[in-house]
Amino acid sequence: MSYNSIEEVFEAFKKLKVLIIGDVMIDAYIYGSAERISPEAPVPIVRVKRKENRLGGAANVALNIQALGAEPILCSVIGDDDDGKNFIELLQNQQISSKGIIQSANRITTIKHRVLAGSQQMLRIDEESDNSLSRIEEKTLIDHITNLLKEVDLVIFEDYDKGTLNKRVIAETINLANDQGKPTIVDPKKKNFKHYSNATLFKPNLKELNEGLKIEVDPNSHESLDKIIEPFMKKFGHRNVMITLSEKGIYINGESKSHIIPAHLRKIADVSGAGDTVVSIAGLCLALGLSGGLIAELSNLGGGLVCEYLGVVPIDKEQLIKESSSLIFS
Repeated sequence: MSYNSIEEVFEAFKKLKVLIIGDVMIDAYIYGSAERISPEAPVPIVRVKRKENRLGGAANVALNIQALGAEPILCSVIGDDDDGKNFIELLQNQQISSKGIIQSANRITTIKHRVLAGSQQMLRIDEESDNSLSRIEEKTLIDHITNLLKEVDLVIFEDYDKGTLNKRVIAETINLANDQGKPTIVDPKKKNFKHYSNATLFKPNLKELNEGLKIEVDPNSHESLDKIIEPFMKKFGHRNVMITLSEKGIYINGESKSHIIPAHLRKIADVSGAGDTVVSIAGLCLALGLSGGLIAELSNLGGGLVCEYLGVVPIDKEQLIKESSSLIFS
């Protein structure tokens, strides 16, 4: 189906249901002010003014999917602990289904604590375990995925190397999705980088690409990117590869051609969560069958927009529609 305006594209997003599989977490923020140095150690004293918990990791992808108008279903394994209960409550507050969430007594719920003074991040403390799933947890997760896959239009893998995703979970999910004709999009990390064979769209950032392939890719050379990505696509069976190049923009290769979309000038406040926004937009566009160039244009815009805000935030749909109307559909 063809679309004549960005408004038509966003109207079509409302009909989509998306399964998001990966590592979820709570992003905990402590906001305050720092006016003096501690007498106990050469560190600033932050006077706390406000605390806030937000959905993070793969759950931030769910927030982006919801903000774009589609329905997210989140599938992950968290701890059967107080933080896990808080995570479920955060989902409920956002009216996001928790039916794909598995709570395990053998895991802890990941929390990233960020201490901010004004607009400056002073410290981050991570509570997490990156242990692999047990056999029982793995089987339960695959059973959940198998059941949920029947009701969705798209699968997004959001991998943070925290142990939810492994070779078997990835392979079985992609095979099932391909058998059912449902696209898969991957936001990878180092550990499972080469386990994502036959994905519809593979989306690393430049750092993840360099680490995953153990090479240094030149983001300034379109020809160099093509020379590396085309054999990579052939070897792993990916139909499309999209690479976020930070201030250089976005590269996409698929449909027998490649594009580089330059980044837009922005007042950058925080790049946290930009990849979640990019993969969300790209996934929904992919499910609608939009062209690679259009997918990259919209994803590039969305990823830049969320960088203007402090902390991890989902995309503002109205802002994206406003900025993309003249650019894409003029």
